[in-house]
Amino acid sequence: MIRVVIADDQPLVRLGLRVLIETEDDLDLVGEAEDGRAAIEIVRATRPDVVLLDIRMPVVDGLAALRTIVADPQLATTRFVMVTTFELDEYVFEALRAGASGFVLKDTEPADLLRAIRVVAAGESLLSPTVTRLVIETFARRPAVTAPDLSGLTVREREVMSLVGHGMSNDEIAARLVISPATARTHVSRVMVKLAARDRAQLAVLANQAGLV
Repeated sequence: MIRVVIADDQPLVRLGLRVLIETEDDLDLVGEAEDGRAAIEIVRATRPDVVLLDIRMPVVDGLAALRTIVADPQLATTRFVMVTTFELDEYVFEALRAGASGFVLKDTEPADLLRAIRVVAAGESLLSPTVTRLVIETFARRPAVTAPDLSGLTVREREVMSLVGHGMSNDEIAARLVISPATARTHVSRVMVKLAARDRAQLAVLANQAGLV
């Protein structure tokens, strides 16, 4: 079972998400929150696998709640899907840096939302081409930052990291490099461990910082 928490200040949105999740045999809704502070408390109490987190909420906004939860080592396995009104939300980049693994629009198709929950719960990231492009453009406009140290990576691992930075899945990486999906997954996991990346989304950010994209 994938344990899910919903955090959104709009009752109708929470209701729609609740009904959708409760119809799925492999999803278990373990809590709801109407603001960021309540979200932090519920996540600490229930330790869910995935949190559907609205970016703009009262009391404590979604970004602040995300940073607080990610900083708690006891919640290291919890993954986050940010719920936005617009895909090019000004906070998308900051949410990625803080530890978000995916984004969905509030008017997304139910099947796409369910897929997002399952993909993120499996340790993958869910970034649309628009979001990936936004991340790259944002890096291009920002002042230079200290690039991550890639000296511990092999040539193949750098190659894999570059492809992750371009938004490729394990299957796409495997096809590009002519290796098995299992091998691609192993390479990605090793790079994440070596660079202390929380998930693929953060690995993509590091790839951009390192100039691999």
